[in-house]
Amino acid sequence: MQARIGKPAPDFETGAFVAGEFKKVKLSNYRGKWVVLCFYPGDFTFV
Repeated sequence: MQARIGKPAPDFETGAFVAGEFKKVKLSNYRGKWVVLCFYPGDFTFV
């Protein structure tokens, strides 16, 4: 499933640093709450 403007974000699971430790998180765990997604596709790559 692809992300589309004006549509709900597709569910995904990823690693995250939460409260001082790395955990697996799923977007669906935050359903009904405000969520801000930030990503940097160019970090740690030669651009």
